[in-house]
Amino acid sequence: MSLVELGRFARNEAHMVVGMLGGQGIDAIAFDGEASIGEGSWFLIPVRVMVDDTDLDQARALLPE
Repeated sequence: MSLVELGRFARNEAHMVVGMLGGQGIDAIAFDGEASIGEGSWFLIPVRVMVDDTDLDQARALLPE
């Protein structure tokens, strides 16, 4: 198992993507979601959505274009 980046999203969108993927049976995790929260710039930093490398193609196919 190796995590790979599916994409970078706005904070709220990243968490919606993680939930949508979970509903389809694909484990995903959001990285960097709390980055810079102390200084107030946390909405400006993209959140990385990570999936297992074996799920990457299926996860990409589920994302809207």
